[in-house]
Amino acid sequence: MPYVAPDLATLNISEIADLVSARKLPPVEQWDPPHIGESEMRIAVNGTWYHQGSEIRRPAMVRAFSSLLRHDSEGKHWLVTPQQKLSIDVEDAPFVVVELHSEGAFEHRRLAFRLNSDDLVMAGPDSAIEFRNGLPYLHVRNGLWAKIARSVYYELAEIALSESSEDPKIWSDGVAFAIGAAE
Repeated sequence: MPYVAPDLATLNISEIADLVSARKLPPVEQWDPPHIGESEMRIAVNGTWYHQGSEIRRPAMVRAFSSLLRHDSEGKHWLVTPQQKLSIDVEDAPFVVVELHSEGAFEHRRLAFRLNSDDLVMAGPDSAIEFRNGLPYLHVRNGLWAKIARSVYYELAEIALSESSEDPKIWSDGVAFAIGAAE
């Protein structure tokens, strides 16, 4: 049965957190495959995936490939299986945040995000929101980041400004994140 992304609007934050916990990703950080090569794939700045110049249009393929992503200490991105490690060109961040779900207020707020891969991420101690070159990003896992889409950033900024216009920040899972173009 094909994967169907849950509708965040119909779920509460605890149900979303359960879905995040239930997703079991391959242990790509533990694999040291013997074959290293080139995937002939790239992820464009807007989060679109390409293979040999052609867009990958099947969401299930993007979701599958995204589960095999690894980022190394030299800043390179790889698709990793137990048999091979293939480089992949990432123009900015490998993911884009496309949807926000927020519950609570101030330090009791919890934020859940949907990525363009349909993965779900809860912001908090292990998944920070930060700015790079004036653009907002969300830490996804193991050095992999998602650029926060403009529409989602506007939602975050609106929440932050409504709670504290002098020092805009947004809380999630007990952590405060500055909402502004800090360098």
